[in-house]
Amino acid sequence: MISKLYQLLRLNQAPLKIKLIITYIILTAIPMAIIGYFTYIENTKAIEEQVGEYIPRLLNQANKNIENEISQLNDLSNAIYNSSDVMAILRTSPYKEKSAFLQDEYTVESFLSKTYLDSNKSEIIGAFLLTNNGNYISAKIPYTGFNMSKSIIPFGEMHDLSGASPLILPNKTNLRFEDHSPFILLVNEIDDMENRGSLGTLILAVKVAFIEKLLNDIDEEERATMWLMDQNGYIIYHPDQTLIGTKDEELKNYPLINGSFRTTENNQGKILFSINQSSANKWILVHSIPMKYLTERTDAVKNVVIIIFILLVVVTTALSIFIAWSVTKPIGSLGKVMKEVEKGNLYVKIPPSNKDEVGELANSFQSMLVQLRELIKKNYEIELQQRDAKIYALQSQINPHFMYNTLETIGAVIEEEEAETATDMIAILGQMLRYSLSDGKSLVALKMEWVHIKNYLTLQKIRFEDRVTYQMEGEKLVDSYFTPKFIIQPIVENSFKYAMSKRNILHISIKITICKDRLLIVIKDNGPGMDKETLQALHKNLDSNDYFTKESGLGLTNVHARIKMMFNENYGLRIDSQQGKGTLVALKLPLIDQSNIEKFINIGDEGGGKNGES
Repeated sequence: MISKLYQLLRLNQAPLKIKLIITYIILTAIPMAIIGYFTYIENTKAIEEQVGEYIPRLLNQANKNIENEISQLNDLSNAIYNSSDVMAILRTSPYKEKSAFLQDEYTVESFLSKTYLDSNKSEIIGAFLLTNNGNYISAKIPYTGFNMSKSIIPFGEMHDLSGASPLILPNKTNLRFEDHSPFILLVNEIDDMENRGSLGTLILAVKVAFIEKLLNDIDEEERATMWLMDQNGYIIYHPDQTLIGTKDEELKNYPLINGSFRTTENNQGKILFSINQSSANKWILVHSIPMKYLTERTDAVKNVVIIIFILLVVVTTALSIFIAWSVTKPIGSLGKVMKEVEKGNLYVKIPPSNKDEVGELANSFQSMLVQLRELIKKNYEIELQQRDAKIYALQSQINPHFMYNTLETIGAVIEEEEAETATDMIAILGQMLRYSLSDGKSLVALKMEWVHIKNYLTLQKIRFEDRVTYQMEGEKLVDSYFTPKFIIQPIVENSFKYAMSKRNILHISIKITICKDRLLIVIKDNGPGMDKETLQALHKNLDSNDYFTKESGLGLTNVHARIKMMFNENYGLRIDSQQGKGTLVALKLPLIDQSNIEKFINIGDEGGGKNGES
């Protein structure tokens, strides 16, 4: 099952129908999906960038509005200067009698209530006037933590509050109102312009609800969350009032405090944060909104597009399957017929098909079968006979130049009165002629081929003397195996033909080994070698089917052809050569011994070879 799946995944091994369907998916469905995906991503990114640029500008304006509102609230302290009664009380020396203080206290606190706590200033819930003569308080809501009877300011003594902060956050004081309203304290110094001194400090407790009113315009649908905190992360305002007064621990992780960034938080998915810090009081206004609210319209369009895309893919896939089936069905039928022909049945009939390219192919194949049957009938036997005749003719040849040179050398030796050497050369030449003229069997003992090539090298050594050296290895294997006749001598002859004219000393080595159930004969010389172009041309000639030409003689091409024809394409001759470094020729042959020689003798004698051992 796994092997079938692996074959299916290999596209070059897949059926044509599968290839057509995969081609459709690659050329249509996948590009459409990729385009849709990146379009959605780019739209989402564009929305994020637009909102990320727009919201910080709104936050900056909101921060300015908050600062303006606080500035207007601070300006309310100027109303004290317009009340001559209150100013006179504030300029009074410390009271010696409490009754006088109580009367003035009523006057000042009535002024505070009327001026700062009326209905038009609903955000102010308390006014605290701390003076040199005492403290005056007016509040809408009961409070704790600001008890004047336990004040740190001694009654009836002069004190200076000029160092008070202009704005106090709730975490800096113990003041609390009964309704737990979140607030901030605005501190304003009351100065005596005439006497150039301080008359006291006015502290206004202001509900932070005014911040909510200013922020409502930014998010009318209330999908975003906005909060205000100081530069240390203390939360001044938050829609969740339980968080007011706490500290935003994530402030230190924000990558910036002016601008926008995106992050992922809990199960809400991607969230877009926009932040702006005010220039005056350094407060930080944060706006966060889940990306799903910003892209909900894009998501709706995406869902519709996905549905349409799925429908299109289903319809077009079904159509592609139908087209693939209509194309591959006649091809499949033709393939079955070809398999019958491959088995040797040349009398099959191809069913009629459409008049398209496949139909034309079927008609051409039918016509080819008819012609093939006629050609086989006329030429098969004649061709085999001619090829066998050429092979045996090649086996019976000995290079006439070698014969001439050898006889000439024998004559020279006789003239030099070296009778023993001449006798040896004549005996060796006789053995070579006897081997050449022996019966026409296709295979001979490897030992006979070994002795023949040794005789050849011996005669050449006598002729060229010290200019020729040779080395033969593997003699232990020659008694056990058989080989085609005359396959080594043509290669050695090539070495003498091309190397002796360009080398002072020619060295030839012949080595016989067994490698991976193959008999390997390697002939190597130190000749001039071949350049790349010549080597490529020779390889091309070896791979050609036109083995027998008048020019080829007993050359490398004929040796290669004989081996391939006697056995099969897995055997033959390969050449490795480098210019200036010599040439190596390797013969790869099947291992033929007494146990299987009859099989190979029959193949060789019949001139076949295509059905030999693989």
